[in-house]
Amino acid sequence: MTLRSRTAGFSLIEILIVIALIAVLATVTIGNLDNVFGGQQEKVADIFVNQTAKIGLTPYKLDMGNYPTTEQGLQALIRPPAGKEANWDGPYLEEIPLDPWKNPYQYKFPGSKNINGARGYDIWSHGPDGTESADDIGNW
Repeated sequence: MTLRSRTAGFSLIEILIVIALIAVLATVTIGNLDNVFGGQQEKVADIFVNQTAKIGLTPYKLDMGNYPTTEQGLQALIRPPAGKEANWDGPYLEEIPLDPWKNPYQYKFPGSKNINGARGYDIWSHGPDGTESADDIGNW
């Protein structure tokens, strides 16, 4: 009778313990991703209302003589408003995105909160809570 020597390697129990530890670490990491990326949502909304929207609204104003009215909204950057097709040379933006919380951006012209007053427009996101409140992110 020959004796078998134990070969080097991991036992089933050791492998199961490692897999369990990896699963726990993965769960904790995925659970914290919102904390890692959540702070960037405000920055994304701020960039849209202060920079990206301006990219479409400025040439629209040059072509049409004024910004879209509140009733026409930001959709006027995608499709010509009724009766205004002659001067419209868009689309001025490819699409109007939703804010990072999946809500539409709000738009008002003439504006009341921006630095240009009635000559400018207000554009804002209602922020994380989705309602008009102190956490709104606007171009003012």
